[in-house]
Amino acid sequence: MKKKISILLATLMVMTMGLSGCGKKTAESGSTDSDVIKIGVFEPMTGANAAGGALEIEGIKLANKLYPEVLGKKVELVLVDNKSDKVEAASAAARLVDKDKVTAIIGSWGSSLSMAAGDVVKKAQIPTMGTSCTNPLVTKGNEYYFRVCFIDPFQGTVMANYAYSTLKAKKVAIVQEVSNDYAIGLAKYFTDSFKQLTGDPDCIVAVTNYNTGDQDFTAQLTNLKAKNPDVIFAPGNFTESALVIKQAKQLGITAPFIGGDTWETPEFLTIGKEAVEGATFSTFFATEKPITKESEKFLTEYRKEYGGKEPAAVAALGYDAYIILLDGLKRVGAADSVKLRDELAKTKDFQGAAGVINFDENRDAVKSAVIKEVKDGKFTFKEVIQPK
Repeated sequence: MKKKISILLATLMVMTMGLSGCGKKTAESGSTDSDVIKIGVFEPMTGANAAGGALEIEGIKLANKLYPEVLGKKVELVLVDNKSDKVEAASAAARLVDKDKVTAIIGSWGSSLSMAAGDVVKKAQIPTMGTSCTNPLVTKGNEYYFRVCFIDPFQGTVMANYAYSTLKAKKVAIVQEVSNDYAIGLAKYFTDSFKQLTGDPDCIVAVTNYNTGDQDFTAQLTNLKAKNPDVIFAPGNFTESALVIKQAKQLGITAPFIGGDTWETPEFLTIGKEAVEGATFSTFFATEKPITKESEKFLTEYRKEYGGKEPAAVAALGYDAYIILLDGLKRVGAADSVKLRDELAKTKDFQGAAGVINFDENRDAVKSAVIKEVKDGKFTFKEVIQPK
């Protein structure tokens, strides 16, 4: 009899253990799957783009702190480092899909990195919200990729208009980071627009290339100096761009430098120092011009959270990427990735920190651009350019 009771107790213990295992605890947090909704984040935390990724993560984490729940469940961020590398970016997205079982994904700084993850999220049918990835190819043909930023055809046109109308330029030289899809695309859109504005097919007097990680630009800049351009358009990563401008000044080049959104990082200022004074670029958001009530909340809470420092525009975009996903989940009423994609596509007049968001037919945000200038060692607001 005792033997039968012992066997029965052992069987009950095994059954209990089996049932407790059905909750399937996650390696990341120890929470059961039913208790949380997971949102993946793949950003460059190391490598050439790490500073940009860090700024976007600041905004995402702040949004998660302010809005920690949706549908009565905790929202868990699962952060993965894409290491500023295309192959690693695809692997990071695959891990979020296959291992972490996320409902949606945010990222990334860098169009090349976002594009590398495109096939993964499309195949898995996981809606992904781009932050500052401005190349049109990020969302083209991919129903599961959205973005909260404007795209390069608009940004290139904005800066071409600035060069032509404000700086009165007739001849422009291009210095581009040829290994960077973002830089190549932005240079093309700037060139096309500037040629149209001037009516001169020879208005681009020089195009010089460099690779990510290069340190010495003497040869390219010496050739460029001989062309005597009115303006130099230099889309590229913040580190290399700052070095290009610094070395140009050392060679006696006096033409003003203009660029794109990647310049707005503290590293651009610390590397370029006084050489980048007057450098002008397009970006997504200005702290001097809060657009919505959410803008004001973001600014107040960001300064409180990060010791009074001013947020970069991409921090606001990271924040918006998170809150727009939560808004979509509320409208769906469940953590259903496919239904979430469909609901996001219907988004109209969403009040984000970096402005009002409407998605066009390519799931790209239609919104204004901001022009900033480096003045007295700080990024300073100049004007807002509305899309036509």
